[in-house]
Amino acid sequence: MKDFKVLKFMDRFKGLFKSFGIDYDTMRKILQVKLTLDGRRVPTVMNNNSSKNEGNSIKKSLGFYILLGLVLVTFVISNQNYLFQMSFLFGILMFMMMTILISDFSSVLLDLRDKDIILSKPVDGKTLSAAKTVHIMIYMFFITFSFTGPSLAVSLYRNGFLFFIIFLLSIILMDLLIVALTALLYLLILKFFDGEKLKDIINYVQIILTIALSVGYQLIGRLFDFSNIMNIDFVPKWWQYLLPSMWFGGPFELILKRNYDPHIIFFSVLAVIVPILAIIIYVKLTPTFEDNLQKLNSSSGIVKAKNKGFNYHLSQLACRTKEEKTFFRFATNMMKKERDFKLRVYPSLGLSLVFPFIFLLSDFKNEGWEYIASSKLYFNIYFIGLMIPTVLMMIGYSNKYKGAWIYKILPFNDTSAIFKGTIKAFIINLLLPMYIFESIIFMIIFKGRIGLDLVIIFINIVLFTAICFIILEKTLPFSEPFESANKSGKFIIIPLFLTIAALAGVHYLSTKIVYGRYIYLLILVTINLFIWKKAFNVKIEGNHSPQ
Repeated sequence: MKDFKVLKFMDRFKGLFKSFGIDYDTMRKILQVKLTLDGRRVPTVMNNNSSKNEGNSIKKSLGFYILLGLVLVTFVISNQNYLFQMSFLFGILMFMMMTILISDFSSVLLDLRDKDIILSKPVDGKTLSAAKTVHIMIYMFFITFSFTGPSLAVSLYRNGFLFFIIFLLSIILMDLLIVALTALLYLLILKFFDGEKLKDIINYVQIILTIALSVGYQLIGRLFDFSNIMNIDFVPKWWQYLLPSMWFGGPFELILKRNYDPHIIFFSVLAVIVPILAIIIYVKLTPTFEDNLQKLNSSSGIVKAKNKGFNYHLSQLACRTKEEKTFFRFATNMMKKERDFKLRVYPSLGLSLVFPFIFLLSDFKNEGWEYIASSKLYFNIYFIGLMIPTVLMMIGYSNKYKGAWIYKILPFNDTSAIFKGTIKAFIINLLLPMYIFESIIFMIIFKGRIGLDLVIIFINIVLFTAICFIILEKTLPFSEPFESANKSGKFIIIPLFLTIAALAGVHYLSTKIVYGRYIYLLILVTINLFIWKKAFNVKIEGNHSPQ
């Protein structure tokens, strides 16, 4: 078995591990096996790569992170305002690292197989827990330093050795904080819930955290007043103490600029103390964490059969044929219960929900509410349509794809009922609630004058959904493994985005004509009826096609 360089480096600290009561030799062998297996695992960032060579997926992903890390170089070239520069940098960095940890290493944090297999051998729990923690930290550091490598090199040349050292130590502290907080968050959930409900909660936590980080790091730039680009002003607020990225910007301002403002000092103290305390607490609670992991094997609650629930009545209203109603209910259940589907799709839904308001914030900051209320910025709601191609592509994939044999024994050959029922389930269960929520807020912001426009926008989005279905590759719903996702169709996304932009453009032009919106609405309804009648009459060739 390959002897990894990182393990040889760890051998120098063998005594340190032993001082904590860890069987170092056993831990080393466990890590050697885990690192070997990791070479065969495809990281999330490489899922788009159609040529996945088993031995070098991790190395390829590290190369991708180095290339992506060039973005951070911008923040270490200047020395105008270290607090702003480094807060922004660490905001981006924490977003990347937390997302990677959630997407690639949650399965490691929540793995039960180690305890079942390894602890049946003469291995104590402390050694196994240490192996798990070190395993995650090794790859966290590899990924972090790949991502920050270019900016670290430039900072050493541009800002000197002291800046480099502060940057390096801050990165290490940030990684400790991210690993500890993620594990402690899972521990908190594990403490109060069990079985399937716990898995659902973890799934939603991952989704919410991904959305929050995606939106939150963009707000860092709004902490500063850009009235003068060469003299960025920081305005202290109490809630800034809740942002870890602000903490890590503090030491640069404190040490390099000798800014002894109490806020800067407190940021710097938090940057050092909180990560260390968090990792100490995590280590102390690791046995409790491992014990609570057993709840993942339990399933609480009784599943009650519901013959005619809300889902049934929705299918009766939305669908015409018996077959279409059946697949409406099937797709609805899969969208609600398929955890991997939710983890891949729901963040896109959340971001498309939030983006219209992010764009409104910029205009609000510059012009105020009165300007917004009298403008046509409600066209930002079209951003909801940007997630539709992604969702339609993901509908074809599932972890339970082996059950797709059921398509072979269907008592009919027509796939239109399958597709139409599934797409209607998406529109009614995912798209419509989100659109209604956003429309209510927009009606308040724009003082109720955009009711007709909101109707036109929704019909446009429904038309766009049908167009996306026509153009994208057809796959029977939930019939393919997620591993084969994203191999095709990614280049068609941009033309589809141009399509929704064109529909919005025609809508905008209709507002310039007397009764133009009413004419456009009538045309849209007619086109929708025609498209929805013809779009789903397709035949799928493949192993899962109805016979």
